[in-house]
Amino acid sequence: MNYKCTIWLLTLLLALTGCGGTTVKSTKFTQLEQQTAEIPEAQLLDLGVLGFDPGLDDIEDDDSILPEIRNAEARFFADQLADTIQSSGAWGAVRVIPAADTIVDVYVKGKILHSDGENLVLAIHAYDTSGITWLRKEYDDRASRYAYDRRRKIKDDPFQGLFNRIANDLIRERQNLEGDRAETLRAISELRFARLFAPDAYSDYLRENRKGVLEISRLPAENDPLLTRIRRIRERDYLYIDTLQEYYHAFSRRMETPYQNWRAESYSEVIAARELKQQSTQRLVGGIAAVVGGIAAATSSNAASRTGGYVAATGGGMLIKSALEKKAEAQLHIETLVELGQSLEAEIEPQVIELEDRTITLTGNAEAQYQQWKAILQEIYAAERGDI
Repeated sequence: MNYKCTIWLLTLLLALTGCGGTTVKSTKFTQLEQQTAEIPEAQLLDLGVLGFDPGLDDIEDDDSILPEIRNAEARFFADQLADTIQSSGAWGAVRVIPAADTIVDVYVKGKILHSDGENLVLAIHAYDTSGITWLRKEYDDRASRYAYDRRRKIKDDPFQGLFNRIANDLIRERQNLEGDRAETLRAISELRFARLFAPDAYSDYLRENRKGVLEISRLPAENDPLLTRIRRIRERDYLYIDTLQEYYHAFSRRMETPYQNWRAESYSEVIAARELKQQSTQRLVGGIAAVVGGIAAATSSNAASRTGGYVAATGGGMLIKSALEKKAEAQLHIETLVELGQSLEAEIEPQVIELEDRTITLTGNAEAQYQQWKAILQEIYAAERGDI
């Protein structure tokens, strides 16, 4: 390898490794579809959104993700999706529900697959009270480059389009129901609730087919006094769930500002970290190649080639040093993300709500609290029947 070739190779490697960057593509915003035709009250389906699975089991080796942030996001996204679905006007009551055994007509479960301020990926499973799946789908979105530009005063959530797409798909599934299927689903929900409180009386009103789907065997009389009592109990259950909505909404309101600030910072950090990683890898590869080529040239019998080899090896060593510095800089960005997450965590505190004769502190264990509430409902039902 002669001197000119060595210098040319080194120059080419420097040019190649100097290239790097990331183009952030803005995404097309999906508008929320609205239910225009009036739905009869008897066909309005109540929908419940369960708290999202934070997806922590899939990120055990990722030290840049704090469990506290993911758990907070799991609550925040559930409330955001419920609000979006309610805004479509296609449903009865849309609530965030504390547990899958809360009786509603349609259930929506979500899991966070990825969330870093730049990209959001959610897995959504929706099914009805009979056990039939409506949709099982992954939704992903990338925040626009303008999403966190404070000068533009954008009010929409950076990923509102993703939640709109989920709500739109649910509307289409609702519109595809045949005949009086909506009324049937409402009846199944009522019988499921009745079976919880009076299993002896209502166990044979529902049957499960070979596919595990619930079907109605027969219906109770409309003036059934037992059913009348159970409907009153169910109204109390609705009131409790509605009270929980205030907790979820308050949580989201308190989280909104620090979380969006964290997202904005995370967005910048993710972009910067990715660019640094690319530059680091390019420089490291280029540096190693330059060193290897330089060493080979330095052992040449030609004096000019040896001189070029020394130059190439020195330049390659500088590239490797630069690459390691870039890696260290990227690590600083990751640590910054963790610090931002810890700052967000400090903003999230338990909420206390008042329920008739007692005060309940909600600290994320809403499911356990709901189990206690159901036990109280059983006591109320038994007292009304004179069992105690």
